[in-house]
Parts: sequence; structure tokens; C-alpha cells
Amino acid sequence: MAYSGEPILAGDLLFRPRHSLIDQSLHSTLGETTTNGDGFGIGWYGEGPRPALFKNIEPAWNDRNLREIASQVRTPLFFAHVRASTGTEVQRSNCHPFRHDRWLWMHNGGLRSFRTVKRDLMTAIDPVLFADIEGSTDSELLFFLALTFGLDDDPLGAVARAVGLVEAISRAHDIPAPVQMTVATTDGECMWFFRYSSQRQTRSLFYSTDSSALCALHPDIEDADHLNEEIRFVVSEPLGDLPGDWTEVPESSGGVVCPGRSEILPFEPVLP
Repeated sequence: MAYSGEPILAGDLLFRPRHSLIDQSLHSTLGETTTNGDGFGIGWYGEGPRPALFKNIEPAWNDRNLREIASQVRTPLFFAHVRASTGTEVQRSNCHPFRHDRWLWMHNGGLRSFRTVKRDLMTAIDPVLFADIEGSTDSELLFFLALTFGLDDDPLGAVARAVGLVEAISRAHDIPAPVQMTVATTDGECMWFFRYSSQRQTRSLFYSTDSSALCALHPDIEDADHLNEEIRFVVSEPLGDLPGDWTEVPESSGGVVCPGRSEILPFEPVLP
């Protein structure tokens, strides 16, 4: 789940909706797995450009500290992720979101036969960035490829080049349909999101374009009267059954949300 808009309590985003991300960690209806209990993470922006992180390997539904922290964190830009491991270790450094300087990144999906292509992909990462990789997941590696290929200056193009490299290297290893991804990333000002897979059968991703979804999800929310039209959600699954409030991100698309700007664009990998 990604949120951008008027500052709001993280707890109102995480716990109040009927089908909240915490509920999805136990009862996912559209995900690859029903239960996502291999850790969780939240990232948010407060003072200064660098976001804060809180991550743990415990299931999100069972972490009392998460509820304590979320009840006090008020932020205009919030990322949250619950994890089901696709083969890498259950450890804090493998929990999303991943952070580098002012950037956050989270990913659902995977790179097929990751162990086979991992070395080739690792050697493509900028040596200046390489030492900052903390975990062992394909998701974090994809993030650092995007950073290598210009995420700071051209997020849509950088992700297209990162995915293009993965597909090219995978073809060299005779790996079919290597990429499955929904991604959200932000620099603290704008938010970008992507839905793409090599087979064009990508996992679900939805967005909401105004504050109506949030108000309908919990009308008793403290600051509902002050919510503005800049509010945007990006979620793997709708947070409730509200017809018209959730729009599916089209297959092979990238989106951008900035103050005063919101658009969906076609997404195609390119060779870097």
C-alpha cells in the first residue's frame, strides 16, 4: 500500500479499512498467497528528505510495536508492505520497503530463476551503489538496478532499463517469462508505480484518485473534513468494497503522482 496526500495517521491507513493491509496479511484475496507472514515494513517521510523505516520479521498482524508506532506517525507519504518470501531468507534486511538516500521502493512478484541470473545482474550495478545493498532479495537488486540506470533523473526510464536488462540476461540463460512485478517507488515528493510481467499476466494493482475512498472506508476518521483532492492510493488489493473508488492499473503501465499531476503511461522494457 502506498499513500500520498494530506498528512494522516499511519494507523488510520493500516488498521481502519475493512480489508486493510493488516487484514490482507492474513486474508489476501488477489495475491499469489493467502497469508503474508514473512515480515513487514513501513516507510514514511517526516522531518528532512530521508524517510524513516520500521521493519520486522514478525507477521504484521502480531506486532504490537507496529500498532504503537502507527498511532503516532502522521505523514503525507506512506509506504507499507507485507511479505511472503519467494525463497530468500526471512530477515529484516529482506523486508520491504527498501531505502536508499531519499528513495523508497517496494515490489510484489519475483524474478524467475533468480539464482541463475543473480551474478550477472549484480555486476551491472554501479560500484558506488553496490556496498549499500543490505539484503539478498531480487526485489532489492531490481531497485539498485533502477538506481544505477538513472532513477534520480528519469524514474520511468530507469525502471524500463532495469527490467530490460533482466529480460535480456534471462534470455541468454534460456529463462522464459522472467519478470513478474508490481512496484511502487518514491523520492518523497512524487510517487511512481508500475504493473508489468514478461507474460503480460501481472499481479493485481489498483489506484484511487481522490479522497472519497478514504472517507468512505472510515467516515469517523479525525481529519476527514480536511482531506484534499490530492490524495492518492496505490494498493495490491482494494481496501474495501467500494464500487467506483478503485481503478485497476492497466497491464504494462507506469503511473506517476505528483502535486498537481497524476497520469498513467504505457510501460515497455528497454535495453539499457
